[in-house]
Amino acid sequence: MTTTTEHREVRTPAEVRRAKILAVVYLVLALIALVVFALGTEGSATFGLSRANDTIALPDLTISASGLGFIVTAVLAFLGAQQWMRGFGSKTNLVLALGMVLFLFAFLAWAAAGASFSLVGIFQEAIKRAVPITFGAISGVLCERTGIINIGIEGMLLAGAFTGAVAGSTLGAWPGMILAALVGGLLALLLAVLTVRYRVDQIIAGVVINIFVLGLTSFYTSQILVDNPQLNNAPIMRAWEIPLLSDIPFAGPVLFAQNVFVYAMYLLVAISAFALFRTKWGLRTRAVGEKPRAADTVGINVFRMKYLNVLIGGFVAGFGGAYFTIGSVGRFDENMTAGRGFIGLAAMIFGRWHPVGALSAALVFGFADSLQVKLGILDTPIPSEFLAMAPYLVTIVVVAGLVGRSRPPSDYAAYVKE
Repeated sequence: MTTTTEHREVRTPAEVRRAKILAVVYLVLALIALVVFALGTEGSATFGLSRANDTIALPDLTISASGLGFIVTAVLAFLGAQQWMRGFGSKTNLVLALGMVLFLFAFLAWAAAGASFSLVGIFQEAIKRAVPITFGAISGVLCERTGIINIGIEGMLLAGAFTGAVAGSTLGAWPGMILAALVGGLLALLLAVLTVRYRVDQIIAGVVINIFVLGLTSFYTSQILVDNPQLNNAPIMRAWEIPLLSDIPFAGPVLFAQNVFVYAMYLLVAISAFALFRTKWGLRTRAVGEKPRAADTVGINVFRMKYLNVLIGGFVAGFGGAYFTIGSVGRFDENMTAGRGFIGLAAMIFGRWHPVGALSAALVFGFADSLQVKLGILDTPIPSEFLAMAPYLVTIVVVAGLVGRSRPPSDYAAYVKE
């Protein structure tokens, strides 16, 4: 006689509460899809899947906006009911992502009803706008894996943008990018000295760096760049299409017809992910961040690892800041980073302190950023002020924990060697 015991997943009260909140979110999105997208839309939306000069062109995708709205309404209502009654267990975030993607496409169909909309263009722009966020997020990962909170990423990006503009205008694009990385490294060294050597509160030290860089760049912009426009006219790194790969339908133009900053982003994510989780340096970095005293007892120089990682994080952030000028517009404007460093920190948390996760989160923010630009062109009934809020609203949703709470991987207390 055999006895079987049914395994039931035991959920904490916080997990049950989050499941109920997600169920309500699904149902609210279903109601919006029904009232706004399904019942309030007429006509079809045409999505472009190729560029005019692509070697292999895909036909445009034409979808009935109202029909897609009804389908998405039904799917979201089902997901809400399922989430309320049983939940999705370990697949909760995957299902949430699927629901958000469906709602997004229904929204795009509503916005583009009776018009055409280039999906290639919006995804290309999303990757471009994700570049500085990704560099900021990777900088945060490298710092926080050793137990240092780098609130100063915003300042490092801004300093990199300013240096890239001035050095790029006088010395050329490549020297400008190198000097931007070095300036970011100098600010990171200041952060490391304050937090590691003098044990200053990490949040305060980062805020000081942000305010210092904002004030300094604003002063030099008004006093020097305004009267010397030749110092604020940096060359822009143009897109370079990778042979064969850029000819892949849809994915080729999106991924492999970009400038050097995008390819550097791909390389940085791959190298940092491998180094953090497959090398001795990465093991020591994580050990110093999580158990610094234990790492010290086995001979790891805790202070040296903290200095090294914060310095590398500064180089990364400074290089990413150069994208704003050398990789995008070719000139510096006051506070042109517009909070991208803080969004990078949100992407780091969303990505659970992993380089690949940080890139994925940055792409979400980049897409929200590019979407508000495209919707402004389509002349949707949504006020432009609300469209401009899109990337910041996504940031709030992520930080508020809708996608799940994340436990930081580091011990942020100042380490004192005994």
